[in-house]
Amino acid sequence: MADYDSEVLRGRSPAQARGADIDAGLRSYMLGVYNYMAGGLAITGVIAYLAYSMAVVQTPEGLMLSAFGNLLFNSPLKWVVMLAPLGMVFFLSFRVHKMSVGTAQFSFWTFAALMGLSLSSIFLVYTGGSIFQVFLITAASFGALSLWGYTTKKDISGWGSFLFMGLIGIIIASVVNIFVGSSALQFAISVIGVLVFAGLTAYDTQQIKEMYDVNDDGTVSGRKSIMGALRLYLDFINLFIMLLQLFGNRE
Repeated sequence: MADYDSEVLRGRSPAQARGADIDAGLRSYMLGVYNYMAGGLAITGVIAYLAYSMAVVQTPEGLMLSAFGNLLFNSPLKWVVMLAPLGMVFFLSFRVHKMSVGTAQFSFWTFAALMGLSLSSIFLVYTGGSIFQVFLITAASFGALSLWGYTTKKDISGWGSFLFMGLIGIIIASVVNIFVGSSALQFAISVIGVLVFAGLTAYDTQQIKEMYDVNDDGTVSGRKSIMGALRLYLDFINLFIMLLQLFGNRE
């Protein structure tokens, strides 16, 4: 009753007050998702550049791979580096509901660091300037798409099956192109990939928003934030890679 009287004095009904509390909680929850995602991207970028810096040495003939570079890019370890992030994604997806928030955070940061090692090779392929430019393009595109997914009143849950089919098609085509080595197929994969991950950015943002529940305790909300950050992180990274393949200037 006291709460009711207090809200009446403020000119708001209890329903309006509850709606305002939900809005504030949702904003805080989504801010946590984006903060985790941004932190993961920062870790990935730093690790990728540090690994590249350690992997090359300047010689009179130009840049050459160091012993660490040969270990990272030319030894069987490269397969571990390539597949470890995928393993961490599956581990987080299946185990996060049993983890403490601290353990889930540590697993996410570990995944981001492993992804940085995996992505360090882009500095060998593309110029630093084009990597930076494509990153800015990706950030602007991702921000606009995610904002639309968050604010739109349109239910885009129906996109899920279509986008999932597109994702499976990209994976299959990418595996085939490892053996075929077709530049035309790679171009098609990149174009379709941009469309798929652009759609997934908006779709996942809306889904993450719908996951919010005002009744969740701190642990459940923390786990949801980390898993939401993982989904958006993967959308950003894959959109960045597809755009880099299309617009990046090669060394």
